[in-house]
Amino acid sequence: MKISDSETIEMSEMQYRFWEQKKLAELSHEEWELLCDHCGKCCLHKVEDDESGKIYFTCVACKLYDLESGGCRDYEHRAQIVPDCIVLTAGKLDEINGLPRTCAYRLLHEGKALPVWHPLVSGSVKTVREAGMNIQGFAIAEQEINLKHIKGFVLDSDL
Repeated sequence: MKISDSETIEMSEMQYRFWEQKKLAELSHEEWELLCDHCGKCCLHKVEDDESGKIYFTCVACKLYDLESGGCRDYEHRAQIVPDCIVLTAGKLDEINGLPRTCAYRLLHEGKALPVWHPLVSGSVKTVREAGMNIQGFAIAEQEINLKHIKGFVLDSDL
């Protein structure tokens, strides 16, 4: 699903605040997709520390991530094109160790609230960018680097 900056969330979609009323496993496909704020953080390459197992985010975006408009260029087929792409489901939340701390799926799974800038709370997709929560301002395309040197692109801060 690709969302443009001019889109707003229709009141009927957020009227009953489904994310507060249902468990993640109970969400419809449409509700599940609406939870994604399209920040792009999960589309960043990650590096795992071999000793500690800790995951570090880099500033390098997946080859399918569109840095100009934000979002995946081929969301429907992303897992076939990028085999290590995270295809998130409610059943996989416990086993995935690379979701950003601001991810709506992670937050709700941990029993936390959605942030005020989340489109379902604010009513606008623009608030993600306005809050500085998307990767468009700092990410670089993987096509611009040699992935053998990915460790040199690890971010100083945790996402």
